Amino acid sequence: MYYELEVRSHVRVPPTLFKEDINECITKSITQQYNGMISKELGAIIAVTEVVNIGEGVIIPGDGATYYDTRFKILTLKPEMQEVVLGRVNDITDFGAFIDMGALDGMIHVSQTMDDFVSFSKSNTLTGKETKKVLKVGDKVRARIIAISYKDPTNPKIGLTMRQPRLGAEHWIEEEVKKDQPKEAKENKEAKEK
Repeated sequence: MYYELEVRSHVRVPPTLFKEDINECITKSITQQYNGMISKELGAIIAVTEVVNIGEGVIIPGDGATYYDTRFKILTLKPEMQEVVLGRVNDITDFGAFIDMGALDGMIHVSQTMDDFVSFSKSNTLTGKETKKVLKVGDKVRARIIAISYKDPTNPKIGLTMRQPRLGAEHWIEEEVKKDQPKEAKENKEAKEK
């Protein structure tokens, strides 16, 4: 889920920047420090959107730099368990598919791609034996988050599944909806007759 969070931090401004405008110095420093950062608490930080408040600067003996107590807003992607996400398949291997969800990538193990026996072909596609569903690089997909690991904070692992109704490649979902429409129309007609 995407969030805009307000964060508070002490921002270091080196003595070489004392001549410049303090607002610009702090904005540059925060942007360099936080853009692209990934943490368990904040998620994947996409951008610093606004500097809210800059407090008074404090010089720490032995450093020479000034530290400013600063509040600022960030735009972040923090994945949550059971969240349904949209993405695009950017790689397929014999053990699963990798999904680009924007700021982060997720992985769908081959056993979680569909309710079918799945085979991997050398043309980088996954194919269901009975359903004949095909998943290929570039497909837009809808998946649910089933595992999140921050064991390596700079590279979180996100496990996904598509083995539930209305999940999977966009063209699979469209086919499901088309199949269900006549059934739903019949059920609605029967309900009205009662």
